[in-house]
Amino acid sequence: MLKRFLSLALIGFCSFTIKKDLPIKSANLIETTKKSEVVPSSMIIDEKFERYQSIESNGFDLPEYDSFSKAMDGFDVLKDRQIIQSNILTIIDFDLPSTQKRLWVIDMDENKVLFHSLVAHGKNSGELNAQSFSNENESYKSSLGFFITSETYQGSHGLSLKLDGLEKNKNDNARSRAIVIHGADYVSEGFIREHNRLGRSFGCPALPLELTKSIISTIKNKSCLFIHHHSNQSILL
Repeated sequence: MLKRFLSLALIGFCSFTIKKDLPIKSANLIETTKKSEVVPSSMIIDEKFERYQSIESNGFDLPEYDSFSKAMDGFDVLKDRQIIQSNILTIIDFDLPSTQKRLWVIDMDENKVLFHSLVAHGKNSGELNAQSFSNENESYKSSLGFFITSETYQGSHGLSLKLDGLEKNKNDNARSRAIVIHGADYVSEGFIREHNRLGRSFGCPALPLELTKSIISTIKNKSCLFIHHHSNQSILL
């Protein structure tokens, strides 16, 4: 009887020990699993930011990351939809005053800046800064968002480049409004020194005369143009 009692007691003690140890081992296993799933934030790679940092500036200032990021998102969408046929991306940042160079032309294949230039906004969009935008005829305001460059022609401003707006009710009247890229003598450092701002257009993104031909020749025929302002949310994105 005593032997039987001792045997039962030993079995009970072993069972209690095993059961007591199991939750501890399980807890350690869960803790290890959780730790292995945590990725340090420094290891999370933002490919878009990495692309931005790797742009060859050619001695120019780079656009702000916010405008580049949005431009690149739209560029990728338009490439996927086969709407644009060129790997040239043009960014105009209307968060900047007209006294600063706020147009960039970037070769997305070579990942380098080709041009960095002054650019005018519409006369009813504001004086030093562009603050008001429109898609309406005779508003004399700039439009925002994504455009596709089209054909060139010789107009009253010489060589000019037609634009087609890609965002409904935001810039899709660009062609009927004759919103084009052209050169103008009021887009110059001399004009800035005299007036403390650039001259203004009827809504066109006007360029310095000395850069007009080179820029238009580079970006014509179905490349992407993005005109940025912090107030705008593109319907493409």
